[in-house]
Amino acid sequence: MSTATYKANTSYTLPFEQPVLDLERQIEALESRDNAANFADELESLRANRASLLKKLYDDLSPWDTVRVARHPHRPQMSDYIEMICRDFRELHGDRHFGDDPAIISGFGRIGPYKTMIIGHQKGKSTQEKVACHFGCAHPEGYRKALMKMKLAEKYGLPVVTFIDTPGAYPGIGAEQRGQAEAIAVNLREMSRLKTPIVCVIIGEGGSGGALGLGVGDRIAMLEFSWYSVISPEGCAAILWKTVNETTNHAAADALSLTARNNLDHGFIDTVLREPVGGAHRDPHAAAASIQEWIVDQVRELRRFKPQTLVQRRYERFRRIGAMKAT
Repeated sequence: MSTATYKANTSYTLPFEQPVLDLERQIEALESRDNAANFADELESLRANRASLLKKLYDDLSPWDTVRVARHPHRPQMSDYIEMICRDFRELHGDRHFGDDPAIISGFGRIGPYKTMIIGHQKGKSTQEKVACHFGCAHPEGYRKALMKMKLAEKYGLPVVTFIDTPGAYPGIGAEQRGQAEAIAVNLREMSRLKTPIVCVIIGEGGSGGALGLGVGDRIAMLEFSWYSVISPEGCAAILWKTVNETTNHAAADALSLTARNNLDHGFIDTVLREPVGGAHRDPHAAAASIQEWIVDQVRELRRFKPQTLVQRRYERFRRIGAMKAT
C-alpha cells in the first residue's frame, strides 16, 4: 500500500491510534528530507514498527473501540464496495408507493461470475450526502424498495446480496407515520420465505431493526471490526444509566456483546471476515477482495439447493437462535 493512500485514509485519527500517528509523523519527516535515501534503513524500521503497533492495537480492541472503527469516516461504504467488486451495476430506484430512499441502494450487478441483486445501506461521505442519506438510517420506503427488488430477484432466479451498515432505522415522525415498524416486519417475514439465495454482509454498523430489515439470510458474515446488536451503545447507556459519556458507552458496549467474535460465538452469524491490519479504511481493496471471495463461495454453494430447501433451511437456522435445552 502506498504512503499516499495511507495518509489519505488516516487523516482522521481514532483516540487509541495516537502512538501510530506519532510514528507516522516521524516517517513523514524523514521522507520529506532531500537526503531521504540516506535514511532508508531507519525508514524501513519505522514502517515495520508502525505495522507491528497497528496489529497489536487492533488485535486487542475493546468493544467500544470496535464501534469507533466501524464508524470511521473513511471506512468503505456500500457504494465503494459496488465500485470495487461489482461489474455492470445498474441501480434501481423507488418503492412504487411513496418515493426513493437514498439511504438504501439497490440494483443488478455481477459479483464474480454471478448475476446478483445487490441491496445495502448507504451512509454518505460529504456532509451534503450524509444529510441526503439520513446518515444510513432508512425510511419505510427504503425497506419497501429493498423488498420489491428482492421479489424481482426471486422472479428471475437471482441471488440476493445485502450490505448492512446502519445505526438503525430512521426514527422520525414521518417515518413512523408511513409505517416504519410494519415495513421492517414485512421484510423479515418475506425474506424468511424468499425462494432464492440470500447472502448478507455487515460491513460497518448493524443496529437494531434497521439492520434486521436486510439481515434475514442463508449466510451472514461480519467484517472483523463491525458491530451488530439490538441497540447502539449510546442508546443502551441512555436507557440504563440515564446519561451518555465515555464510561457508560464502554460499559454498554461490553454488556451488549456486539463484536463480530461475540456474534459468531452466539451463532448469529456464520463467518468473521478478516480486515487488513488497522481496519478496512487502511486498505479498502484488500477488504473488498475478502468480501468478494466469501460472497462468491456462498452463492456457489447455495445455488445447489432447491428453492424450497433454501426456505426450510433458513427457517431452521433462525429457529435455532435462542433455543433452550432442558437439563
